[in-house]
Amino acid sequence: MNKKQIESCLLLMLTAFIWGIAFVAQKVGTTDVGPLTFSASRYFLGGLAVLPCAYFFADKNMTKAKLKTSLLAGSFCGILLFIASFLQQIGIQYTTVGKAGFITTLYIIIIPLIGLAFKKKVSLRIWVSIVIALLGMYLLCLAGGNFTVQTGDFYVFFCAIGFACQILFIDYYLPKVEPIYFAMTQFFVAALISLILLPFFEPLELSGIISARVSILYAGLISAGIGYTLQIIAQKHVKPVVASMIMSLEAVFSLLAGFIILGDRLSSRELIGCALVFTAIILAQLPTKSANAKADIMPEIL
Repeated sequence: MNKKQIESCLLLMLTAFIWGIAFVAQKVGTTDVGPLTFSASRYFLGGLAVLPCAYFFADKNMTKAKLKTSLLAGSFCGILLFIASFLQQIGIQYTTVGKAGFITTLYIIIIPLIGLAFKKKVSLRIWVSIVIALLGMYLLCLAGGNFTVQTGDFYVFFCAIGFACQILFIDYYLPKVEPIYFAMTQFFVAALISLILLPFFEPLELSGIISARVSILYAGLISAGIGYTLQIIAQKHVKPVVASMIMSLEAVFSLLAGFIILGDRLSSRELIGCALVFTAIILAQLPTKSANAKADIMPEIL
């Protein structure tokens, strides 16, 4: 591993830490504003945070074709980002920060399953990981002695599917785009979609935005503006398998953040469930000696 790859791995770890703390910001923000208001404010700030980077760090000599690809790919990725983060914001209202973090990180298990639709091989190790993850989900969702998928868990699980699609899309397009323009576009598109839908589903209350300003600022400037941009820049120099393994640490950071900052408590059963989900995530990312290792774990489906 060269110096650039080491630096990129450290940036991805920082990204995971930022995202883990963001679950707390999102949870606190739900008490003052609705999911669309939060998403619109968050990603508008994220886009503004990246805007200066486009001037100072973007490739000044990129072709018009590359710029067009960056804007188009960023727009489509913005749609995926909106869907995933909107579902997550709804779900986190009805579940704990730690559970939301672990269920979200199931995107690592979902990615190879998406590959099945494109006739990609899924190894036995991945199937074992899926069984372990399902067992962990069973323990996480066991409420009152009965297996019931709570409303929040349901939304967060579908958010994980959205993030799986987004990661695959980013991995496919990164070599073809200018990362800064790509990141900036996805934020503004996600914000724009939120603003378009907002009048139909939520009241826009300035007082709520002011009350949730700390949560919105963190989720917008730090988590979106810095976190997602670091992901796009760092993922360009790290293999998808390694990148996903590092980013999965956001689940651990979210659990710790919920415990330290919000005082969340999980039962021993739920903690075992978290441990099983995390074990499945790590197992799914372990390198193989197979010639088709990358296809087994992070299929290039686009």
